[in-house]
Amino acid sequence: MSTEPTPVDFWFDPACPWAWLASRWLLEVEKVRPVRARWHVMSLSVLNEDKDVPEEYRQAIRDAWRPVRLAIAAEQRFGNDVLGPLYTALGTRIHLEKDRSDAAVKDALAEVGLPEDLMEAMDSTDYDEALRRSHHDGMDRVGQEVGTPVISVEGVSFFGPVVSPAPKGEEAGKLWDGVLLVAGTDGFFELKRSRTRDPIFD
Repeated sequence: MSTEPTPVDFWFDPACPWAWLASRWLLEVEKVRPVRARWHVMSLSVLNEDKDVPEEYRQAIRDAWRPVRLAIAAEQRFGNDVLGPLYTALGTRIHLEKDRSDAAVKDALAEVGLPEDLMEAMDSTDYDEALRRSHHDGMDRVGQEVGTPVISVEGVSFFGPVVSPAPKGEEAGKLWDGVLLVAGTDGFFELKRSRTRDPIFD
């Protein structure tokens, strides 16, 4: 008798390389564990808008409004199922091809069959209320001291994992098992060490 895969809710900001790596890991986990990703938008721009951050990062989070607005507009107009393919198309261009241009966004939309007029949302506040709702749906589960990604599965929510490169195959499954074990332990809050490498995309 077949059983439905366990839904795993994943909040991402398309601009974040660590969320991208974790998302590629989760897609690997889908191949070796009975889980299915459900994608949601959060925003590093919203998270940091009232925080005192270095000017270089401040510019980065100003720029990051555009892809999250595009993503939430796509979800609002065409449903949640478009987010996974759109995230993959955008992330491939942003993180692998290092192309954040409007032309790259246009290509990403075309790849997944979404209309070009969605690009109008990138410089509009029309979908910001929906964006903030989606953002807070994820962040309220884990607190405001973290970023993206946020993962929630069967009542357990956590930030991360921050991993580079993304494990594949059974190694991805083993990390999944371990993450669920520690995150599901009552009273467990943090396990961390300094990052010693940049994001490795392969």
